[in-house]
Amino acid sequence: MSNKRYPLAAPGIFKTYTKSMSERYVVAVSGGVDSVVLLHMLAQKSEPELVVAHFDHGIRDDSAQDAEFVGSLAKKYGLRFETRREELGKQASEELARDRRYKFLRSVAQKYGSKIMTAHHGDDVIETVGINLTRGTGWRGLAVLDSDIVRPLLDLGKQDILNYAKKHQLQWREDSTNASENYLRNRLRRKTVKLDDNSRRQLLSLRQQQVKSKRNIEAEVCELVGLGPTYSRYFFSQIGDLTGLECLRFVVQAKLTRPQLRAALLAIKTFRPSKIYQAGGGVELSFTSRNFSVKLIK
Repeated sequence: MSNKRYPLAAPGIFKTYTKSMSERYVVAVSGGVDSVVLLHMLAQKSEPELVVAHFDHGIRDDSAQDAEFVGSLAKKYGLRFETRREELGKQASEELARDRRYKFLRSVAQKYGSKIMTAHHGDDVIETVGINLTRGTGWRGLAVLDSDIVRPLLDLGKQDILNYAKKHQLQWREDSTNASENYLRNRLRRKTVKLDDNSRRQLLSLRQQQVKSKRNIEAEVCELVGLGPTYSRYFFSQIGDLTGLECLRFVVQAKLTRPQLRAALLAIKTFRPSKIYQAGGGVELSFTSRNFSVKLIK
């Protein structure tokens, strides 16, 4: 597989990555070339155990054919297949489609006691950074695609994936919405594909640095505040607001927006004992004179 576009990627990185896998994974397969290539790579291994998952948004008229195609792939490889269709409609936003897809994937992962794996690659990293910068991101907006979801193709570019698909004569489905100007990602893609290789390497390196910084910060915050569910009001009252917001974000498991965090931090400093504060996002704070407790409502 060619790594000319992303010299940072060591040859055979996917082989090395999967060699240590012994768990079960729910593989998100849309039917597009990225996920078809990922599934083909995984299917060549005796491990890990795989479950193919496909979410049909109901956005395109022909989306049911994608589900049939992915189902046939799962059958070809002898894998379990899970699918769900929802009628989100042609006007559904990218955010809604993504949220519903991940809700489905997490439900399948919970059913099988598995981790989720997706086919995001290096070009997706660059596009996501671009989207976040366009929207006015904070520093976390550069540490993209870093979560509990496994993404083994991040060191590969789109061309690498296309080369693999052609080499192995794979078939895939083309999503007609990829050409639509209604989606910010599509509009940005027309610009990011023009970036030279050096700019791409710099962006991927910056993302790696931000991911490392994010994890270091989260480890420090965990040391500071502990795992709860009860926390010191005095501590949050004495530290600076920026540190307080970072600590509170950790405490509520990133379920609050920046404005909600500011309001919750003020409540921690000012609310009377025995009061309960509904912070939004399913987060509830209850107070004593010295401490506050966090309840996350599903």
